[in-house]
Amino acid sequence: MTTYRRNALLLALSAATVAAALPAATASAAGTASAPGSGLAWRNCAVAGGPAGQECADLSVPLDYREPAGRQVTIAVSRIKSTRPEARRGTLMVIPGGPGSSGVQRLTQKGARLAQETGGAYDLVAFDPRGVGGSTRANCGLDAADRYMVTLRSWPGADGSIEDNVARSKRIAEACRRNGGPVLDSLTTHNQARDLDRLREALGEERISAWGTSYGTYVAAVYAQKFPQRTDRWVLDSSADPNPKRVAQGWMRDMARGADDRFPDFAAWAAHPDRAGDGLRLADRPEDVRPLFIALAARLDTTPVPSTTPGVEVNGNVLRQALQNSLYSDSAFPGLARLIKAAQDPAAADDPARRPALPPQLTQPMSDEDAAITVGVICNDVRWTGSVPAYRRAVAADRAVHPLTAGLPANITPCSFWKAPAEKPTRLTDEGPSNILMVQSLRDPSTPYTSGLKMRAALGDKARLVTVDQGGHGLYLGNGNACTDTTVTRFLLTGERPEQDTTCAN
Repeated sequence: MTTYRRNALLLALSAATVAAALPAATASAAGTASAPGSGLAWRNCAVAGGPAGQECADLSVPLDYREPAGRQVTIAVSRIKSTRPEARRGTLMVIPGGPGSSGVQRLTQKGARLAQETGGAYDLVAFDPRGVGGSTRANCGLDAADRYMVTLRSWPGADGSIEDNVARSKRIAEACRRNGGPVLDSLTTHNQARDLDRLREALGEERISAWGTSYGTYVAAVYAQKFPQRTDRWVLDSSADPNPKRVAQGWMRDMARGADDRFPDFAAWAAHPDRAGDGLRLADRPEDVRPLFIALAARLDTTPVPSTTPGVEVNGNVLRQALQNSLYSDSAFPGLARLIKAAQDPAAADDPARRPALPPQLTQPMSDEDAAITVGVICNDVRWTGSVPAYRRAVAADRAVHPLTAGLPANITPCSFWKAPAEKPTRLTDEGPSNILMVQSLRDPSTPYTSGLKMRAALGDKARLVTVDQGGHGLYLGNGNACTDTTVTRFLLTGERPEQDTTCAN
């Protein structure tokens, strides 16, 4: 799994208070102030298998935009220059998801294809948000046991209890408060938008275009709200509900609906007769796959089986997390079916050769820096609501309605023990240029269609929506829908959008 996809899955996480924090700026105009050392010294950073001619640089930005000449942090930047000066019309920013995904890595992965699609019309530019990759990092000093995906995420106990989640959330929040420092406190969507504008300025561009995916759509939308005069052609790919009262807490809750929307695609695939030849057919009928999965997860809750990784078992929550990972793309379906088959095997407990194999992201802890950014942004952006008893009730209700996610989306996180954010979230409006194209899957496991419609409503006439009758997360140049690719590319090249909201068939 790429870093982009792994971190897109971690929207449901949380973070911690920082005792010695420097609050971020409250005025968007601070993002355009000049500061020493804002130039870019480019160096070659092309890698084998990546785009030819990829360059990298470091950009200095203020830790606190209220003190633009004060302490600076470093933002890692990458670009692929247009090789056709006569065709070049500007710069296209590639804004990754997460929070916690690397823009530099995203450009390495998608840059060659994007350059081909756009035919040299743009310099392609991306950056690692503060806290990510080659940019200035933060640390929480978390124990390794708290940095596994299935522990950093608040999966309830087998019986639906959340006591372990409460204790872990408090422990993570306290560690981040103790160790995070002002850098952790600066990890916010507001500052990512300001850093993006500082990069625009350093590039010498009056306006920029953008392609934001997943959480990156929220960053892009916030930027367009703060700096509307700086936007050119704006693509939001797989958007979530921008409700400023909830932000990431709402995104987390929406994941239950997303899993329910998407699972039928996997069920149809897993019940298809073509799977029999690979030994991956799970049932004769698609409608039998869901109860099979739910029953297997319940059995593993009480009787886990060893995996091929010593000391790591496949319990119910590991299987559920594997499902969440796999729903992002049809290409992950075979691996999920293989895991289910192996976990069903009664000989797996005693025969090492028949034990299920898990992907690395489920068998080892993430780095402390990755854990810090994952929880930092979503907790710093908005105050998470609800008492422990309220979470307990919400988890019980969610488990009953959405057994595939077993109460995770409604559960408590470290954000519940975080201090109040330094700034209020941005309220998105329909004010500004009408230059946004949205693409949204009907069956998205992370940002469900109903959530995307709320972004569409917030943007009003600024946007046009392309509804894609396909499953998965991240559509442009991602899930193989030719109509989507053609529509987005045409917009980037010509500015042409559908006159009204439209649909792309599967």
